[in-house]
Amino acid sequence: MFLAGPLDRFPLWMLLGGTIVVLLLAVEGGYRLAGYRLRHAAHEQAGHVLALVTTTMGLLALVLAFTFSFAANRFEARKQVLVDEANAVETTYLRAGLLPGDRGGKVRAMLRDYVDVRLDAVQLGNVEQVLQRSEELHRELWKEAEAAGREQPDSVVVGLFIEAVNRTSELHAMRVKVAVRGALPGALWTALYVVAILNLMAVGYHAGLVKTPRSPTLVTLVLSLSVVLMLTADLDHPQEGALKVSQQAMIDLRRKMGD
Repeated sequence: MFLAGPLDRFPLWMLLGGTIVVLLLAVEGGYRLAGYRLRHAAHEQAGHVLALVTTTMGLLALVLAFTFSFAANRFEARKQVLVDEANAVETTYLRAGLLPGDRGGKVRAMLRDYVDVRLDAVQLGNVEQVLQRSEELHRELWKEAEAAGREQPDSVVVGLFIEAVNRTSELHAMRVKVAVRGALPGALWTALYVVAILNLMAVGYHAGLVKTPRSPTLVTLVLSLSVVLMLTADLDHPQEGALKVSQQAMIDLRRKMGD
């Protein structure tokens, strides 16, 4: 079963809008809390609050930098595993031509089907169906490899073909782990949003405590933080938003394979 990340169920534009609204409400909530405190509690030192706000800002920057780095590394891993898989499939395709009889043609037809399925996953988004079909094709490829190995156990050519099939299967499993099921943990997203909300509440609280009128700079802070959060989410979404892993390696491979 396809395991989506906690943010995959929402489009990025909706996440961006929701993040902006939540953070603006956090600032306003902090601002109003400060007004309540001034009316019903003893005087509070604004300098002390400012020091705490500065500390929480540093904590937010740390968590955000860690999350962004995590997402960026996974994005690069997705790009690399796609290129590696395309190379492995091409090697298997070329070595299949050395198999005796009509087995090579059959294997090559399976590999063309496999690449088509891979590309359809990106264009149509039917991930679960594509994974099932991919697994079926890998099982069929292994059956052909096993049959060739039994028929010619001492053949160097067959050995090379089996090695290529094995490498293709390994990279398929790696791609599924990294690109399909490799979303950032929900606990990390939860921690990031909780720290961001508390931090913006603290900013609003300090502004209200010193009786500063609501400044447009607070909106700038909210928008900037929201954009960075959405950029991180974009990196974590395999094929959605502005940052997408290019499928050109697979497209070029399919063109080489012909019809």
